[in-house]
Amino acid sequence: MVCLLTTTVVNAQTKSEKQVASAVETLKKAMIDGDRSQLEAVAAEKLSYGHSGGKVEDKAAFVESIASGKSDFVSIDFTNQTIQVSGKTAVVRHHLSAKTNDGGSPGTVSLNILLVFQKQHGKWLLLARQAVKG
Repeated sequence: MVCLLTTTVVNAQTKSEKQVASAVETLKKAMIDGDRSQLEAVAAEKLSYGHSGGKVEDKAAFVESIASGKSDFVSIDFTNQTIQVSGKTAVVRHHLSAKTNDGGSPGTVSLNILLVFQKQHGKWLLLARQAVKG
């Protein structure tokens, strides 16, 4: 008699981690689509959005930049994503590779990203973001 054992490695996620992962995907889709209402819905009122070049935007500037097409993401891919939840705060890290079309000029970006989400009124909202070239 031959007995085969199969093991499956599953990246176990808590309910909160799954909700944060969903919020990250909502953010990604809203950035690609330039969807103003979705960007506003996923961003906290006190958002601090840091770019790899040192520029920091508040919620209004972040939303306007993406929704107006000034910062235009054609595609975004995340790799090596980790999510750590502590109470009502979540820290997300990943590598972002993207194709852009800022001002009609095609380009690519490769960044390491830190996102901080906070649970507010039952929703995970982006409170802070910092990018570094990577």
